[in-house]
Amino acid sequence: QLQLVESGGGLVQAGGSLTLSCAASGRTISNFAMGWFRQAPGEEVSFVAAIKWSGLPTKYADSVKDRFTISRDDAKNMVTLQMTSLKIEDTAIYYCAASVGWGVWTPRQYGYWGKGTQVTVSS
Repeated sequence: QLQLVESGGGLVQAGGSLTLSCAASGRTISNFAMGWFRQAPGEEVSFVAAIKWSGLPTKYADSVKDRFTISRDDAKNMVTLQMTSLKIEDTAIYYCAASVGWGVWTPRQYGYWGKGTQVTVSS
């Protein structure tokens, strides 16, 4: 089945930028909505961004809207999350996920998950 592997995490200063990538294998992502979730230390997994299989529309959590951009390249079977103006509160493990549905922004609606990549924002 579908496997997802995140990359691009690391340490960045507040106000900086970072781009995360999600490489898919096993199946094409063309029929999946793709999303990013994150989990801060001691917190529950929360929604970050999603992009429908058609490329439009996209959906963002209020906390990241206008700062993060999700995109997909189905030919390369990849999804990216461009993060700018990073804040300390963006520190979390970021997960790539895939869903066969659209319109619900909860982790339980996403059936395929990567193992995550750590993003740490320092002051």
